[in-house]
Amino acid sequence: MTKKSALQKARASYQPKLPSALWGPVMAIEGASTQSVANQDEIKKLFPATYGLPLLTFEKNTGTKSTSPINLGVILSGGQAPGGHNVISGLFDGIKSINKDSRLYGFLMGPGGFVDHQYIELTSAIIDEYRNTGGFDIIGSGRTKLEKTEQFDKGLEILKELNIKALVIIGGDDSNTNAAVLAEYYKSTNAGVQVIGCPKTIDGDLKNDMIETSFGFDTATKVYSEVIGNIQRDCNSAKKYWHFIKLMGRSASHIALECALQTQPNYCIISEEVEANALTLGDIVNDIAEIVAKRATKGDNFGTVLIPEGLIEFIPAMKALISELNDLLAANESFATMSKEDQRSFVISKLTKENADTFISLPEGVARQLTLDRDPHGNVQVSLIETEKLLSEMIGNRLAEMKKEGKYVGKFSALHHFFGYEGRCADPSNFDADYCYALGYNAAQLVNSGATGYMSSVRNLTKPSVQWIAGGVPITMMMNMERRHGEMKPVIQKALVKLDGKPFMKFASKRKEWALNTCYTYPGPIQYFGPAEVCDQPSRTLYYEQDGK
Repeated sequence: MTKKSALQKARASYQPKLPSALWGPVMAIEGASTQSVANQDEIKKLFPATYGLPLLTFEKNTGTKSTSPINLGVILSGGQAPGGHNVISGLFDGIKSINKDSRLYGFLMGPGGFVDHQYIELTSAIIDEYRNTGGFDIIGSGRTKLEKTEQFDKGLEILKELNIKALVIIGGDDSNTNAAVLAEYYKSTNAGVQVIGCPKTIDGDLKNDMIETSFGFDTATKVYSEVIGNIQRDCNSAKKYWHFIKLMGRSASHIALECALQTQPNYCIISEEVEANALTLGDIVNDIAEIVAKRATKGDNFGTVLIPEGLIEFIPAMKALISELNDLLAANESFATMSKEDQRSFVISKLTKENADTFISLPEGVARQLTLDRDPHGNVQVSLIETEKLLSEMIGNRLAEMKKEGKYVGKFSALHHFFGYEGRCADPSNFDADYCYALGYNAAQLVNSGATGYMSSVRNLTKPSVQWIAGGVPITMMMNMERRHGEMKPVIQKALVKLDGKPFMKFASKRKEWALNTCYTYPGPIQYFGPAEVCDQPSRTLYYEQDGK
């Protein structure tokens, strides 16, 4: 552990708050049985042992209950998100509250450490060094997919050796899908090991009625909003640059929308709206160019544009192209060994005419970025596509045309930013510190109740933490079938921005005003210490979804 800063020392003393239902022994109350959000027959067939489980809600147990020590394993899977250390702290305190002799083992560098038997025992001395801190460095994370029976069997060896009763996987939608597959395998083979998931992703796309938000979203969007506010202050001071800001979030625009609600930029693209309205890249360029021109008539040759990372995949023509590219490259392993020229020729020759025409129409650099190595799930790595530069270049060209037509009289200078890694390991906000600790503590209670194939669920999040509702949701309830690596596979359904939802409707009601006027807000740095109305507030997204007018 590196030397602590003054803030970290002070932060270490912060005591996260728990829902009142978790103050002491609990009992699980079973609700209605569940079914998957789609493809019920296919999901049920794939998960016969864990499909249709009931919802669980915890209430205080007024009786006395003797409990045995619990040995628990934990894995951090996928990209980092603020609050992961507090989930582990909550797990540790949760199992210790059940029995002081309980033990927690952390598998190193993600699922790969589980398969390869790389682990450490997490003691109180280690845990106390990481409470309320950002990052995943307590045990590290990785992107190894758990999907093969050989992996499950190999992992089971170390679980048995350490007498581990349950495994908790902290991850996003793909990682929790792996947790569901692992839970099904261990239950169907009577392995005697439970598997519980915890909802993590700053992207905000792992959510539903039972998972109101994934942890890390609150902190990351506050960090991004702070920096966007700083840029907008500079923008309004220099009055000579248009800033194009790409924000992390590959499959949904929750981060961009939340940051827009926090900072009130001149323009924010919502990918889901682009897809719903079948907009082309040209439509987006023309719309932004018109706003640039209108602001220029007032002498305002500056502004900010927020761009979701996954925009390219939501433009219908681009989505069709990428889908075919994913299948094409998955079926041709020799592609990586070809020269750049041969790769381009190969792609053009194999695509359908419509998709080939789209591919050819793109700037060659962008077209090449679409054919680069896929991520572990077979998807194009959208973070490598410099959408912010592509848009500003096309807008500059459009403005040059408008100037010739006498429709534009200003000056256009663009600067580019991509905010991603800056927010993933920030020290968690008060909200995330509390929420993550509650998720971990709650997961320990799920294990103690005998649950498997569940995700830790803490709800009612816009209310004070004592009123939060703790329990569990079957992971299969959130699943549907999607195409991955050219095959249909069961995965947790991603939650996209709802265009009829209150957060988007609030944004839509204000964006015309924000476009033409300079309405910037400057959130400033995350404040840990101060009035609750500043420090302890949930995201704007949660506020509008549940309470906001």
